[in-house]
Amino acid sequence: MRKLSTALLPLCCAALFPACNRHPASTPATAPQPSSQMFVVKGVIKELEPDGKTAIIRHEAISNYMPAMTMPFEVNDTHLLRGLQPGDEVQFHLVVTPAAGWIDSLYRLNSSSSPKTAEDKKTAPPGFHAIRALPPLEEGDLLPDYHLTNELGQPVSLGQFKGRVLALTFFFTSCPYPDFCPRMTANFAQAAQALETMTNAPAQWQLLSISFDPANDSPSRLLSYALATHYDPRHWSFLTGQARQLEELSDQFGQQFWREGDSIGHNLRTVVVDPRGRIRKILPGNKWTAADLLREILQASQSQ
Repeated sequence: MRKLSTALLPLCCAALFPACNRHPASTPATAPQPSSQMFVVKGVIKELEPDGKTAIIRHEAISNYMPAMTMPFEVNDTHLLRGLQPGDEVQFHLVVTPAAGWIDSLYRLNSSSSPKTAEDKKTAPPGFHAIRALPPLEEGDLLPDYHLTNELGQPVSLGQFKGRVLALTFFFTSCPYPDFCPRMTANFAQAAQALETMTNAPAQWQLLSISFDPANDSPSRLLSYALATHYDPRHWSFLTGQARQLEELSDQFGQQFWREGDSIGHNLRTVVVDPRGRIRKILPGNKWTAADLLREILQASQSQ
């Protein structure tokens, strides 16, 4: 199954395996959030990233924060990951602020007796939907005309945005971790604010935040979320749709979602499309900034 303004940072999606909370959440931007929170978390190392500071961990539910997930966490001290290997059970202190989250300390509880090999890492997680009924989309390809529904309950087709520079990203409204889905929303909000004031902005542009959690993200829920971003509906839409349509669209961009026991996970894709309807740039993960997105949008607007 498949299941986004700075004001949303206290709400969630990493380069490889970010994951989001599917529990019903309160409307974004309600009560003030504390400047930082710390949680004691237990989990199992699934993979260690080559950057030396990121561990993908399948963790237990974090009380009063988020359910069990498989997701990447960064450490504030790279020494914390030395000597660890996939399969190690760990306990760690997770610090979360309105803008970021990181592991502050980490302890190995027991060592894996059968570490994963490189070949093991290529195996899809249990429950992973990997079948592609349609070919993957790449830079230079035409954007297909998928039919979705916006936050106002109105039908929307991707084809109707031809003639505009289009940027789209995928998210969940109920994602709590600040480095992931809320970062996608905040980047879009900052880009929208800049585009509305820039003298050299494209004459026609549109942002699309697409939820692939249609069971929970109804148009009314998307509208509440959108209003919290102070969005302009003329330039930014929040979309849902039939599960099959969302699955096919996300699959074509390599946007993946899976279950592994009680935990859930997904990666991230953000896409810029030029006015001709051709894919200009595919931005993976969560490391890109609003400035990166603006640069791609401006370059796309000049495509002939």
